[in-house]
Amino acid sequence: MGNWVVNHWLSVLVLATWLGLNVFLFVHAFLSYDKADKYYYTREILGSALAWARASARCLNFNSMLILLPMCRNLLSFLRGTCSFCRRTLRKQLDHNLTFHKLVAYMICLHTAIHIVAHLFNFERYSRCRQATDGSLASVLSSLAHQEKEGGSWLNPIQSPNTTVIYVTFTSIPGLTGVIITIALVLMVTSSMEFIRRSYFEVFWYTHHIFIIYFIGLGIHGIGGIVRGQTEESMEESHPYTCAESFEKWGDHNSHCKRPQFEGLPAESWKWILAPAVLYMFERILRFYRSQQQVVITKVIMHPSKVLELQMNKRGFSMEVGQYIFVNCPSISYLEWHPFTLTSAPEEDFFSIHIRAAGDWTESLTKAFEQQHSPVPRIRVDGPFGTVSEDVFQYEVAVLVGAGIGVTPFASILKSIWYKLRHADHNLKTQMAGHAAVNFDKATDALTGLKHKTFFGRPMWDHEFCTIATAHPKSVVGVFLCGPPALAKSLRKCCHQYSSLDPRKVQFYFNNENF
Repeated sequence: MGNWVVNHWLSVLVLATWLGLNVFLFVHAFLSYDKADKYYYTREILGSALAWARASARCLNFNSMLILLPMCRNLLSFLRGTCSFCRRTLRKQLDHNLTFHKLVAYMICLHTAIHIVAHLFNFERYSRCRQATDGSLASVLSSLAHQEKEGGSWLNPIQSPNTTVIYVTFTSIPGLTGVIITIALVLMVTSSMEFIRRSYFEVFWYTHHIFIIYFIGLGIHGIGGIVRGQTEESMEESHPYTCAESFEKWGDHNSHCKRPQFEGLPAESWKWILAPAVLYMFERILRFYRSQQQVVITKVIMHPSKVLELQMNKRGFSMEVGQYIFVNCPSISYLEWHPFTLTSAPEEDFFSIHIRAAGDWTESLTKAFEQQHSPVPRIRVDGPFGTVSEDVFQYEVAVLVGAGIGVTPFASILKSIWYKLRHADHNLKTQMAGHAAVNFDKATDALTGLKHKTFFGRPMWDHEFCTIATAHPKSVVGVFLCGPPALAKSLRKCCHQYSSLDPRKVQFYFNNENF
């Protein structure tokens, strides 16, 4: 447990801060609507469901503000570059962007469920109070619009006892937009499931872009002002604590209490999401501009196991080890972009990717390049974007673990190490990459092109970590993985187990490729 805290204290702090802000916003909004005099009469109709609906809405706005930020990849790459002098613990937080994106999405789903259930109760009580004929305060408040012609007098959006809840839902802006953004959210969440994302990536890709509908609907959701409160002028003339009990005498000449006037709450959601939406819009404009720049394919290599290697050039393209790019082939799909790790080294005069045929899009791309008498398909490239592997040379010892095609990010690193050693780069700290020492044999590796071959098979992790900890008792060891979650779990456990609580002794830092 102690080792885990040493490695993840900042992540825990960030997570606790985010959860704390959610709790604070929920409780603050709940108490405001549950205790404020302005909503006294509204609570007479809706009860505590009003506070539940408004508190969940506040947290929905807050998390909707956050959910786009982890997807601003250019912003993250910029922060990673400007934060190169920061401690690795701080830089590692940028590598949890997708995890944070998912957590925020889960929180949005939770508060959406609370918001929907609360409003179901609200509409049911609106309908029941509008149909009531018992002369109670709630029924009088519900019929105010029929007694006065001023637009600000009504409190119950159901204006007739014959009006159904379904009719109000689909004819009001808040109701209709609420249904639309709920459907959009359900489609995005269900299509993001692990099985669908890996087996039907196209479904995930297209469905996830419904977020545009979600944000437009959210921005205009509160325009109708269905939830209303008493105006400040009306409260000065007829405060609910002094006039609520004498509601039967409202408007009488002998009574000092006038009929209360109400106003709809102003729309708030757009204020929360405007800044991140504009930032994300600039992000997409920049990515679109870069994707339009010409890409020249200099070499195409077909490797065994249906692995396609593309070597390319692009004006102004600059990369670091471990980075990745998004690739689009307009002849296959004009809208689909897929991420691929760069397998070339920064020292080379081209950049390359390895693509394994493991889906409809990748299989179509492989077939397009296998056709010898056809013109080379046009490729569009966006990036590069930073990943955790950029920090590999910040460690004295590096352990690189790749499973299957997950070996590709480390091909770039190993090639770069070879170039740095060849040119006697004295800034290179790393002298060991896992248990594969760099040497200069005659044979070259089929994937990396290095003179040292890749070792195949699954190592005994406890033995490997114990050996590294013994050989480097005072070193900081970076463990880098690009592979399945089960392997990540095993390596993360070993990093915690073999890290010393003494900061002067060996420390293992786990880094997982995530894009």
